[in-house]
Amino acid sequence: MKNVKNPILWIVISLVLIFVGSFLASQFNSSSGDVEVDRIYFDTPRGELSGLLYKPNGSNEEPRPTIVATHGYLNSAEMQDAQAIEMSKRGYVVLALDQYDHGHSTGTMEKESPFMSFWPHAIYDAVQYMYDQDYVLKDENSNGMIAVSGHSMGGFSSTHAVMLDENDFQENGYRKIASSLTFGSDYWWLTLLGYTDEDINNSYGPRTSGKVAGQYDEFFFDREAEMASEPVVKKDYVNTEEGQGFLGNPENPQAGEVYQVDDGKRVIYQPNETHPWNHFSKTSTGYAIDFYDMTFADYDNLVTIGKDGQSWVFKEYSSFIALIGFFLLFIPMILLLAKLPFFKYIYTKKPEALPGPKTPGAKVASYILLIFGGLFPALFFTAWYSGDTYGMRLIGQINLILIITFAIVMIYSFVKNANKNMKSWSIIMLVLSAIQYWYLNGQDKFITETEFFGAPTANPTVYWAINVAIVMLMLLVSTHYISRKPEGATIANYGVKANVKAILASLVTAIVAVVIGYGMLYIVDAVFKTDFRLWTFAVKTFEGQHVIALLKYAPLFFIYYFVIGISVNMNTTGEKFNGFKGYIASILHFVGGLILYLAYHYGLLFTTGVAGYPAESLSSIIVIGLVPVLTIAAIFNTFLYRKTGNVYVAAFLNTILMTMITLANTALYTVF
Repeated sequence: MKNVKNPILWIVISLVLIFVGSFLASQFNSSSGDVEVDRIYFDTPRGELSGLLYKPNGSNEEPRPTIVATHGYLNSAEMQDAQAIEMSKRGYVVLALDQYDHGHSTGTMEKESPFMSFWPHAIYDAVQYMYDQDYVLKDENSNGMIAVSGHSMGGFSSTHAVMLDENDFQENGYRKIASSLTFGSDYWWLTLLGYTDEDINNSYGPRTSGKVAGQYDEFFFDREAEMASEPVVKKDYVNTEEGQGFLGNPENPQAGEVYQVDDGKRVIYQPNETHPWNHFSKTSTGYAIDFYDMTFADYDNLVTIGKDGQSWVFKEYSSFIALIGFFLLFIPMILLLAKLPFFKYIYTKKPEALPGPKTPGAKVASYILLIFGGLFPALFFTAWYSGDTYGMRLIGQINLILIITFAIVMIYSFVKNANKNMKSWSIIMLVLSAIQYWYLNGQDKFITETEFFGAPTANPTVYWAINVAIVMLMLLVSTHYISRKPEGATIANYGVKANVKAILASLVTAIVAVVIGYGMLYIVDAVFKTDFRLWTFAVKTFEGQHVIALLKYAPLFFIYYFVIGISVNMNTTGEKFNGFKGYIASILHFVGGLILYLAYHYGLLFTTGVAGYPAESLSSIIVIGLVPVLTIAAIFNTFLYRKTGNVYVAAFLNTILMTMITLANTALYTVF
């Protein structure tokens, strides 16, 4: 796709990948048509819940054991694909649920603490709905044959659903929930609701209950590590006080062994997996299959027991093919749009290549700047995303030094009537340092979700991105005034100079391209009931509240993509960056440091049992998601800059597309 001389051909190739991949994904998702898959919505006392309902053929005539499965914090129903596919093809009805304020579900309850609002009742509210459906099996005593399951926060929601169901049992004499299986969750957040371990353990009653507790889980299963705020260590949940209590305090408890407790069965599985790894694991999915085989063994006339083999992974690979087609679509689509009368104004005069450094010292300095530009976003990620005290203190001290230094330089330049370049440089750097000082000191305010900015992971991500942009802009300004401008460089050399018509055409082109891309997604969703994804990286449909949020977040993310785009274009020009080398340099500039961050963090976790940043659990998982997003952004940035001669088309495209992908895949609180 080096030159994309025939955009129509590449559009056709993209569409083939999208629709072939989606068709194959739908075949695995629906077990070749043996399972009907539909998105459903239903009202609850706390809002509207949505989910993907998997109904095996014949379930309307013959009610089946049912599984209500849900995701963790920041994810959506599709993360339960493995359970949904494997169990529905075995004859179970499965509801893969979006929790409140996630995916397509909306919570209307007032939120003193948004984080504590979406999960406590989500699963049990869904159970109330499912219990009343004719296709859900009940025994002769009206007990529901419903299993609840969830990952992370979904696990807490599942456990709390069992507790609420047990309370209702005391009054009505029947249980709607027959079983629970949690992934990646212990009792931590339930204790914050006021429950004790004993309260929780006594609530399971005669139900079959299980836990999948990954030994490298970034969050849970080691209370001492959690209390010390350094949870990213190797775990052995079965030998903790909490784990033993769940199993009924047996002597020498073993992972994978089933224990009889209160007339029910309990088991803990301990795969060598991280928290998000549970979603993409044949091992954990195998545990789930075995668990439900054990739970519903008496209903082998309705569901298949003991069937080996897993097909969910082929659905993932097929969706990945569609995902590739989705991103491949944008470049030829933009080039085709640019043939139209108004859209052609995205093309501007291509900047002249800046001369490369001539002296050995200048060459070393250029490489240092390039390397630092790729590394520092990762070096300070824990500070800007998580508020690491040491990191923020260090950054604050550096910032004060910069303010003092550039104030002195500015005063000196005016007193000594220095050249215009020094005056301009010192003024701009002082202003940028002052802006960052204000921004750094407002961290708590900027990262906290509000009614206006209601996405709890987008907020710290934006905060990180803006800080990266400020520092990168300082480097750009300094490089320009110190080395590039004396050699004749102007703003036009960086792909920034463009008239209003060109900028407007770039914005409209990006919007139209994204609308067309997501139009393909909505067609796929309507026809095949699938989206574009691999593991945790997904492009999924959205609701109206996500569009409103996009309008709020996009201007902030634009600052990041615009500044980083300029930096990449400025530092990857010249013959040595022609062709493929330029793309590699661009990708490393965007994500090189983040990749090293992950290698260091998880490399130490797997080899020593203690992560490189043992306090960074959620933030490190966020980095995993940033790597593919920013890699694609880097490719778009380089190609479109080379093609159009400016930074604007790529900056607008990356902003709109990547922001919507982020918002549609995370929590979004709409009511406070």
